[in-house]
Amino acid sequence: MSDHKSSAGKSGMNVDTALVRELAEMLGETGLVEIEVEDGDRKIRVSRGGGIAMAAAPAPMMAAAPSAAPAAAAPAPEAAPAAAAEGAIKSPMVGTVYLAPEPGAKDFVSVGDSVKEGQTLVIVEAMKVMNPITADKAGTVKAILVENAQPVEFDQPLIVIG
Repeated sequence: MSDHKSSAGKSGMNVDTALVRELAEMLGETGLVEIEVEDGDRKIRVSRGGGIAMAAAPAPMMAAAPSAAPAAAAPAPEAAPAAAAEGAIKSPMVGTVYLAPEPGAKDFVSVGDSVKEGQTLVIVEAMKVMNPITADKAGTVKAILVENAQPVEFDQPLIVIG
């Protein structure tokens, strides 16, 4: 059986079923609740428990990034053991996490680094606002649980400090 595009009813929108399957697999692998992909006027959102929602309306703000494809080529990092989650710094919001201050720059922290209370660990972008996420205590970075430019959910563990 080959991958084919199917029509989505009266809207006439062609749906890439292989892409929808790939996004659904990413939900399971990453533990995310929802993934949304935009391609021009087409937007596909896959969410757990909510089914698949598609909209043909143009996005209100277009991203300046030339490649809007999901950065899912690399496998998601393994989940940390429950014991490691004790010192985890969690995301205070839904957004996109960035490990460095700008593309091509050195990451804020690496595993094994000593950090001070208040030191920036990552940035979470939410609604075009860059929000620095800081260490709530001094310690050593034990694990980085996210990849650069990965979507994150509220209360998702980002970095473990011990």
